[in-house]
Amino acid sequence: MKTVFFLTAAAIALSSPALAAGKCSASPKSNWQPQAKLEAQLASEGLKVRQVKVENGCYEVYAINKDGKRENMAFNAETLERLDNPEAGEN
Repeated sequence: MKTVFFLTAAAIALSSPALAAGKCSASPKSNWQPQAKLEAQLASEGLKVRQVKVENGCYEVYAINKDGKRENMAFNAETLERLDNPEAGEN
């Protein structure tokens, strides 16, 4: 029984989108990726970007997904890595 539970949990973890528990960038803005690069990346994934805010080393993105639902996401401004906390820059 424990083996089945472990295998199920592992399968769910591997199938879900990878989100980094990381933090916003502490580097100077000269090391950040351009905001336009992030917007192009998200558009290629089918998201319609409505607004991008810069907050404490993060790009906070407000977008509409393919299903027409609102999404709020945060990305490390230096690596463009998606963070698990959509409001990471506000903390």
